[in-house]
Amino acid sequence: MKYYIKLIIVSLSIVLFSCTSKEKSKDNITQKNKLIVGIVVDQMRYDYLTRFDTKYGNGGFKRLINNGFSLENAHFNYIPTYTAVGHTSVYTGTTPNNHGIIGNNWYDKFEKKSIYCVDDNNYKTVGNEGDGGKKSPYRMLTTTVTDQLRLAQNMKGKTIGIGIKDRSAILPAGHTANAAYWFDGGSKGEWISSSFYMDKLPKWVLDFNSSGKVDAYLNEPWKTLYDINTYTESIADDNEFENTFKGEDRPVFPHDIPNLRSKNNNYSIIKAIPAGNSLTTDFAKAAIIGENLGQNEYTDFLTVSYSSTDYVGHQFGVDSKEIEDTYLRLDKELESLLIFLDEKIGKNNYSIFLTADHAAVQVPSYLKSVKIPANYLSSVKFLKYVNEITKKYFKAEDFVENISNFQIFLNKENIEKKNLTVKKVAEVISENVINYNGIYKSITATTLQNTQFNNGILRSLQNGYNQKYSGDVLLIPNPSTIIYSKKGSTHGSGYSYDTHVPIIFYGNGILKGKSKEYHEIIDIAPTISNLLKIESPNGSTGKIIHKALK
Repeated sequence: MKYYIKLIIVSLSIVLFSCTSKEKSKDNITQKNKLIVGIVVDQMRYDYLTRFDTKYGNGGFKRLINNGFSLENAHFNYIPTYTAVGHTSVYTGTTPNNHGIIGNNWYDKFEKKSIYCVDDNNYKTVGNEGDGGKKSPYRMLTTTVTDQLRLAQNMKGKTIGIGIKDRSAILPAGHTANAAYWFDGGSKGEWISSSFYMDKLPKWVLDFNSSGKVDAYLNEPWKTLYDINTYTESIADDNEFENTFKGEDRPVFPHDIPNLRSKNNNYSIIKAIPAGNSLTTDFAKAAIIGENLGQNEYTDFLTVSYSSTDYVGHQFGVDSKEIEDTYLRLDKELESLLIFLDEKIGKNNYSIFLTADHAAVQVPSYLKSVKIPANYLSSVKFLKYVNEITKKYFKAEDFVENISNFQIFLNKENIEKKNLTVKKVAEVISENVINYNGIYKSITATTLQNTQFNNGILRSLQNGYNQKYSGDVLLIPNPSTIIYSKKGSTHGSGYSYDTHVPIIFYGNGILKGKSKEYHEIIDIAPTISNLLKIESPNGSTGKIIHKALK
């Protein structure tokens, strides 16, 4: 009898264990995502998450961090840290030496002129009669994670790119996007696209453009979200390190946008205030509804770039009350977007990643005022200095064709006329230009082609060097040394203040947690690819962040 009782107990235990295991297994199964949302915040330093932490609500940045996976030590691993390069690297999972986008603008040594990353005269503007839509992603040489998702689903899922800046909408959406939309300012004040994607704007975009939302935002002055006296994380509002809007005497709150817009290129002023981010959120929501994203059997991808943060940072700088207010308001925008996604897509049906395209340096003139080494370089004086080198060693002042993005492009024809080689001239310039005040390192293209740098800032420079497109001598300035006005700030270097940015994964298939380990921005694309169980972009060199995934 006892034997049979034991047998029954054991059998019941096995059944119960089996059921429990199945339930646990069921809980660990990640269902297919209906929508992926990639969010890139333009010019967001990592420390904006910690610096303004006490003023953020629980539904924006904190919701993503507390319920997602946050990388606290994530960096860009290349130079230069510019907008187009950042967006491309995030979505391709590789660096400029592979994907070919080496700047926002760069000198084309074949066409002998400066070019813009997404200009393409083969296409026309869709939305108005201007030239703002003559764009495409053709200069980007590799695929994006958005491309790979489209390919994996036999071009059935949708990809939509959105950003106030054209490059921030076009490059993330990839070559196969259904659409990319950006904001045309000036006298236009409307969202447009390119004939690369479509022949005419869909009705939902036309409706949005005629809704009056832009004017409604511009009819309000820019005041601080909270009492300005509580903005203790920033320096004084009235200081000498910030630029003003045209028509202002001092860079202080409130900014009278209704009266300033006419002096600041009319509708374009919305790019430079937090309302530009609000407009972007509104348009992203309209896109989800208008394109029916996340409502079918295929996975859709929406790329969203918040660009007003960059305009504000350039104008007012990292330590300004304007940048603080912009991020406190962005926190509200993220909360609004997340609530919208919960309602329209479903809490367990979407995943998000949030990162930045670069960070920013504190205003060097401010740093100098508190006795921190910082400096400004003059591009005119520097060109004169380089010409003096070639005059001294080669009796020639026409060897330099262009200097831009801290790269020197040499004139091959003029050098060969002197029976010299570009390699020899580049070596002499590199050896001597290091003596220029403010230049920390100089290196030739030949050295970058023949030497492997495995760490340090020269590794970053090498990752950003593209043999076909980059210059003949590449330069690294001293820390906090820029070519810019003495008010406001910029970015572009390989130093931590430009490279350290947030990476947060959130949503379906993402574990809760954080990591203090070093990670690179190029790890995002292969991680999202693995989440979606698709092939990584064809030039990807990043690694899967497996600890972020269920």
